[in-house]
Amino acid sequence: MRTPLGLLGPLAAAAALLGLVASPAQAATILTSGHVDVVDVDYAGGALTVNVLDGTGSTDVERSPADVTFRVPLAAKHTTVPTTPAWSFLGTGGTAWILPQSQTSGLLWAGWNTTEVPTGVFRNDRVSFNLTDVSGPAGFSVYTASGGTPTVLFDSGDGLPDALGVNAGSHTHANWGFDAPGTYTVTFDVTGVLGATGTTVSSGPQQFTFQVLDS
Repeated sequence: MRTPLGLLGPLAAAAALLGLVASPAQAATILTSGHVDVVDVDYAGGALTVNVLDGTGSTDVERSPADVTFRVPLAAKHTTVPTTPAWSFLGTGGTAWILPQSQTSGLLWAGWNTTEVPTGVFRNDRVSFNLTDVSGPAGFSVYTASGGTPTVLFDSGDGLPDALGVNAGSHTHANWGFDAPGTYTVTFDVTGVLGATGTTVSSGPQQFTFQVLDS
C-alpha cells in the first residue's frame, strides 16, 4: 500500500515529489573541431544502429545524433568557390561553408565509418547511406575533390533522396558543404539487404544538426 506524502518526513516527501518530476532535457554536445564520424554505423543482434563517433577528445565517445550539434565556424567560409558548372552544387554565389576532407586545425574533420559492420552479412558487403531530408536556409552537399574536380556524393539541391553505397568495414572522410549560414537538420537512413534472406534492415531516420556561423 502506498504511504500518503503527508505521513512521510519532510525530506522524504520532497524526494518523492521530485521523483514525479521529469528530468530536464540534456543539453546538446557542441562539437567544434577535431575528428568526428558523423554517421557511425554498427550491426549487432540483427539491428543496424547509427551513432555519432566523437573523436574530438582524448577518448572516442559514441553519442546519439539527437544529442549533438556540429558547429561550422566562420573559418570554414570560402569566398572563392569556382563558378563553373562542375561546382554548381555549392550554389551560384561563389561562397560556401566547407568542412574539408583533410584534417584542418580549428575545424571538424567529418566523415563516417562502417567498421562495426561485419563482412559476409549484407549483400555485396555493402550498406546504403540514404539522405532523405534537409531542412535549412540553403543547399547541403557532401563531396570529394581531387585535382580540382569534385565528385558529388550527396546534394540536396537536385532532389532527394540521394543514396550512396558504402562498403562494410570502411572509414571515409569527405567535404561537407553548406551554401549559407544558419541551422541545418540533415536526415540520414542507413539500410542494408541481408545476404542470407534478402530482407532489408534499416536504422530508421536519424537527424543531425549543423550550426553554420557567419560571425
